[in-house]
Amino acid sequence: MSNVVQALRIALRALRINKMRSFLTMLGIIIGIAAVIAMMAVGSGASYVISQQIASIGSNILLVLPGSMTSGGLRSGSGGVQTLKASDAKAITNECPSVELAAPVVRSSGQIVYGNQNWSTLLMGATPELFVAREWPVINGRSITDSDNDGAAKVCVIGSTIVQNLFGAEDPLGKMIRIKKVPFVVVGVLESKGQSPQGTDQDDVIFVPLRTAQRKLMGSQFPDTVGSILVKARSEELLPKAEKEINALLNQRHRISGGKEPDFTVRNLSEILAVAEQSSKAMSLLLGAVASISLIVGGIGIMNIMLVSVTERTREIGIRMAIGAKKHDILLQFLTEAVLLTLLGGLLGIVLGAGGAIIVSRMLSWPTLISPLAITVAVLFSGAVGIFFGFYPARKAAGLNPIEALRYE
Repeated sequence: MSNVVQALRIALRALRINKMRSFLTMLGIIIGIAAVIAMMAVGSGASYVISQQIASIGSNILLVLPGSMTSGGLRSGSGGVQTLKASDAKAITNECPSVELAAPVVRSSGQIVYGNQNWSTLLMGATPELFVAREWPVINGRSITDSDNDGAAKVCVIGSTIVQNLFGAEDPLGKMIRIKKVPFVVVGVLESKGQSPQGTDQDDVIFVPLRTAQRKLMGSQFPDTVGSILVKARSEELLPKAEKEINALLNQRHRISGGKEPDFTVRNLSEILAVAEQSSKAMSLLLGAVASISLIVGGIGIMNIMLVSVTERTREIGIRMAIGAKKHDILLQFLTEAVLLTLLGGLLGIVLGAGGAIIVSRMLSWPTLISPLAITVAVLFSGAVGIFFGFYPARKAAGLNPIEALRYE
């Protein structure tokens, strides 16, 4: 233990004597560690954003979309023909054991007006099941009810973006707004969801009862048709089974057989979004790996400087050996200097990297997550770099012939 303390004292004194050279030697490690910390923080922030966006969609979600149809030799694209009905959603709920609920949805866009304020937004006709499937609670007022839908009531539930742009600080509950010149009463305000994985504002939306939208806002030629059906499976494990059940049921209901192309598409949103999250994590690791290259460069710089230091201090090494220092004492001394250089550089790099991540977060409004694990790994890695790249110079110093070292000038 006394040898280690003695080696540490000598190492600190050697670093103080050559302050500028010591700092320049550490610079490669400082930049490397700072880059790793900052890149990992940015990558972790991206993964966090995507995971939050996935959570905002809802769990165990399948989306049924109208598919393509061929008529008279002409083939329409996916969604080109309205082939889904509200009754399909009811059948999916009742006849698919793996499905918890299914919510039919119609969507459009239009201008809404309140007083002298107006705003263009997404209009959606939905049933109460949609808010359960999306896990989207109302924080003020109430949600759409079955009686609202059965009676095609002119009521609406609005997102927080609508509140900000139409009402400001005013309480929107009970206020009359006009949607496509049709008067509606605001009965609820939804909890904020933020951006979707596609980058759209999920809170810039207004919901009305499905039948109200079909009959009074969208004027469809086929009033029972819907734009899509949002399905919530009973669990994540049952998603594949629910998908098969939905395909079989709709094939039967739409009389699709004999190799005929389905007029609908079932998409597993959880799988799509999970792929996006995995891609983000892979990118985060890639950024960290690229940044760690500078650590290797910094380690090579330390080895070069330590070799120079061994040459400069050859006579000192000879004197130490002459008064009784063993080879392992010389090895420990120079190895301690190399590790001390990298550890100090690592600590400064952590401070610089964390500061850089905070600056990026504030300037670009991008969330960054500084992981304690990343900091721990950075410190251990910097120490390992010092041992790895400092061992050869230390071994060279320990292998010097004492007599020849004393003669060195």
